[in-house]
Amino acid sequence: MISRYSLPEMEKIWSEESKFEKWLAIELAVCDAWAELGRIPLAAVQRIKAKVRLDLNRIKEIEKTTRHDILAFVRGINETLGADSKFIHLGLTSSDVKDTALALQMRDAVDLIINDLGRLNKVLAAQAVEYKETIMVGRTHGVHAEPVTWGLKLAIWYQEVKRHLARMKGVRETINTGQFSGAVGSYASLDPRIEELVCRKLGLEPAVISNQILQRDRHADLLNNLALIAASLEKFTTEIRNLQRTDILEVEEGFRKGQQGSSAMPHKKNPIVCERISGLARVVRSYVIPGLENIALWHERDLTHSSVERIIIPDSTILVNYMINKFRLVLDELVINKDKMRDNLERTHGLVFSQHVMLALINKGLTREKAYQLAQCGALKAWDQALSYQEVIKGDPEINQYLSTEEIRNIFDYNIFLKELDYIYGKLDLSGKNGEEGA
Repeated sequence: MISRYSLPEMEKIWSEESKFEKWLAIELAVCDAWAELGRIPLAAVQRIKAKVRLDLNRIKEIEKTTRHDILAFVRGINETLGADSKFIHLGLTSSDVKDTALALQMRDAVDLIINDLGRLNKVLAAQAVEYKETIMVGRTHGVHAEPVTWGLKLAIWYQEVKRHLARMKGVRETINTGQFSGAVGSYASLDPRIEELVCRKLGLEPAVISNQILQRDRHADLLNNLALIAASLEKFTTEIRNLQRTDILEVEEGFRKGQQGSSAMPHKKNPIVCERISGLARVVRSYVIPGLENIALWHERDLTHSSVERIIIPDSTILVNYMINKFRLVLDELVINKDKMRDNLERTHGLVFSQHVMLALINKGLTREKAYQLAQCGALKAWDQALSYQEVIKGDPEINQYLSTEEIRNIFDYNIFLKELDYIYGKLDLSGKNGEEGA
């Protein structure tokens, strides 16, 4: 992934240095395990650890000849070991090292994303409480419907991110798996105890069964869940982008001192970060299909998955890490235009209360069809003639047979839409005490 969309901590996980360091850690752990089983002299392992060196440039130079990255790596470190080099990579096949190292990298990346989601949810929880009663119009089909609150939107997002946290914890268990079973997975050249010893040392679960590689449904599971996170972030940012439109302008991305919105139009303040996140979500989603296609390989393995994974797994985790952190900053700097929310809410002259007029008439004994017809008739008149819906209802002689002036006044009270917020919020845990939400 290009550096523009990479944050340092995640970028380091997927660096060449990190990969080779994990390969070396695995090779040394295998030596330890062989020594524990009496196959390698302990003194040899101690000499290996004291002398071994990683020279990335030398490894890359060797790979030009071998055209095989693991062989180049093994030869590169063996050049520093002398006679003890015979104990390196003993009984292993390339995928034992590469798949297990990839599992370690994926685990580190998932841990970082879990932490990112927790920090995001801490912001969402705080703002959901802060804006709990910040009333605004709710829209269905893009058309004014009934009032909601900005806090309610954020509470919905909070609960969605909470589900992502739960899913990512499950994915972490799935991908936290190593294997050391040799060529085709038969343990013909490896004692099965090596797998158990090395995986325990690395904090991994040994694969219950494998062929030459770890099965790729695990990796597809990770990619699917990263795509879900990206889709939610696109949903959140699309809402902000829509609400920042000039004709709505209920929220706005922060606009920092010295920032410029357009090379041509000096007045422009655009939701550029939300647009960037929405665009990057398309990239993350695009990696799901190749991840699924990597599951079906020939026989005990082929190499078609390898080149794909070098791109899609690092890139998707790097992008999601970047997107979550950028969105959290958007929320931190977001401008909430409460007056504009109220102005927009009142643009339809009270039509948002039409359902409550209908329900009041039903409560007086009218059929639903009759109550709907009376409420709609008044609503259409108010809209067509730009009149107050409340005044139209008050002036309707048929409605006056059922509803008093005081009852009508009580219907047109925005507190109707706030009265159940305590019930809604009561179903949520916004305290930050539930898992990593408050991390």
